[in-house]
Amino acid sequence: MDNFSDFFNRTYYGNTVQEYFIAFGIILGAILAGKLVYWISKRFISKLTAKSKSKLDDIIVDKVEEPVVFGLVLGTSWWAINTQLTNAGVFFDHVFGFLIVINITWLIARLSDALIEEYVVPMTEKTESDLDDQLLPIFRKGLRIIIWVLGIIVGLNNAGYDVGAVIAGLGIGGLAFALAAQDTVKNFFGGIMIFADKPFSIGDRIQIGSIDGIVKEIGIRSTRIETLAGRIVTVPNSMFSDDAVENVDKEPNRKIVLNIGLTYDTSAEQMERAIAILKEIVQENQTILDEKVLTSFNAFGDFSLGILFVYYIRKEADILESQTIVNLAILKKFGAAGLDMAFPTQTLYHQSINP
Repeated sequence: MDNFSDFFNRTYYGNTVQEYFIAFGIILGAILAGKLVYWISKRFISKLTAKSKSKLDDIIVDKVEEPVVFGLVLGTSWWAINTQLTNAGVFFDHVFGFLIVINITWLIARLSDALIEEYVVPMTEKTESDLDDQLLPIFRKGLRIIIWVLGIIVGLNNAGYDVGAVIAGLGIGGLAFALAAQDTVKNFFGGIMIFADKPFSIGDRIQIGSIDGIVKEIGIRSTRIETLAGRIVTVPNSMFSDDAVENVDKEPNRKIVLNIGLTYDTSAEQMERAIAILKEIVQENQTILDEKVLTSFNAFGDFSLGILFVYYIRKEADILESQTIVNLAILKKFGAAGLDMAFPTQTLYHQSINP
């Protein structure tokens, strides 16, 4: 017994072995108590909240129970060390102060993310706009990062570190990062512009620069376009901020301009007949907006008499099919009326000079 008494009364780093055993015993008891609280929460409390109509209590219990158990262990361990180990010093105070702040940060991050998942995500899925669907994941990640950065800064402050110097270091690092990632930031704001202004949507045919195709995917950094040749082109969103975008599918109707040339032996009466035939073709074709048609004898060309024929095809009509019908009608009716189309010709006049 004396040997055991001597062993427990031995002093190491200013505390007896007995004090160490008591402190670790309290910590072990706190861990067991935490497991018991967690078991009770899963076994009984979760079942009680599941019976309620509201999901808010289920979310709170599910996301709070683990941080609360960990906080219980931390608080009890801190109390045990401070009361039993008299020479624990300021170091443990700083460590536990930092860990408690991190635990609270963990709790807030879990709870906020769960509330967004449960209430905000279903709301965005019901809207017709794609803007909220694209920006919500970025908002969730950004909110999570902000919560953890603030939590770490507060925790370091509790641990005795100079937070001002840390923030200054982050500022310099952030400036260097911003300079290195300026193209990415430009693409990001270009993506926001697309979702906010909606110059085009998925499925629209657009033209930008030399690219002409169908929009397949709109992302935050880039947009994917399937060209008319069937190839996929990835376009940085910053390009849409710098260049003009032509949305072909947003046109109310398709404008077609024809320059028809008749031979110079065409009489004035035949020219009038040609213009009348063009107007008849418009009236016979339901895919053309007749109120916008323009016909004009507008040019004396090098080898032809020019007729300008401008018409508009309705948006819902087949563009190529409508052009084919109009062109065939012109070819048939002009031929039946004896109107000859001109082609590049030259007439040479030779004058002989007698000596």
